[in-house]
Parts: sequence; structure tokens; C-alpha cells
Amino acid sequence: MAENKTQPTQVPVEEFLNAVEHPARRADGFELLNMMRGITGQEAVMWGPSIVGFGQYHYKYQSGREGDAAAVGFSPRKANLALYGLTMSPEADRLLPELGKHKTGASCLYVNRLDDVDRDVLAELIRTGYNHTMTEIHRP
Repeated sequence: MAENKTQPTQVPVEEFLNAVEHPARRADGFELLNMMRGITGQEAVMWGPSIVGFGQYHYKYQSGREGDAAAVGFSPRKANLALYGLTMSPEADRLLPELGKHKTGASCLYVNRLDDVDRDVLAELIRTGYNHTMTEIHRP
């Protein structure tokens, strides 16, 4: 079975965020860094070249594929901010309509900029997503 391409790295998160070209996207990245760090109580770790992650869990699919991933995280992409792990909790269905302008993908939440969303709702999505992953999905 192939090893996951997205693995934790030793790259300093601040170094990665300082290299984000767009000033607004860079500022949003630093705001998310502080928000997620405060909510999760975890230090940020770079996962692969572009994902800032908090916490870690182990998954195993019925197919036999397994690996480790960040419990929650984000990536300041050119087109948007991709947020990971925030749509998996049962509370997400209730919270997402209150968030503001966003899109969802398979397990991602996409926002153009943080000013488009309600920060309190975003914080609750981070909290519930992290807690769900660490208590319901990650069972040591």
C-alpha cells in the first residue's frame, strides 16, 4: 500500500505563512493560526508543503488503507482558504448556514476571506470539528 503523500514536516509554520504572496491571504493565515492554536491547545505543524495542521489522528478505511492526518487545519491557497476537519462533526450541519459566504467540498470548507464569515461561528466549527475528530474518530 502506498504511503500518504501528506506527512508532517519540520518546516516552521510562520516561515510558510510569511511566504504567502497575497497580503490579505497571509493575514488571514496568521489569524487562523492563532485561532486554531487557541481553540485546540495544539501547536501548528506543516503537513506537506501547504497545510497547517493541529492535532493528529490515525484513520483506517475498510479498504485497508490507513494513515495519519491533522485533526483540523487550513491552507491559504491562491483562490481561497481551504479549511480541513470542520465539516465532520454532527454540529456542522447546524452551524454552516450561520457561517456566511462559503463552499464545501468532500471534507473541506472553502472561504474567500475571513471577513466573509462570522468568526464566532467559525470558532465553533473549529472546536466541534477538533473535538469530534479527537474523541469519535481517533480512538487510541
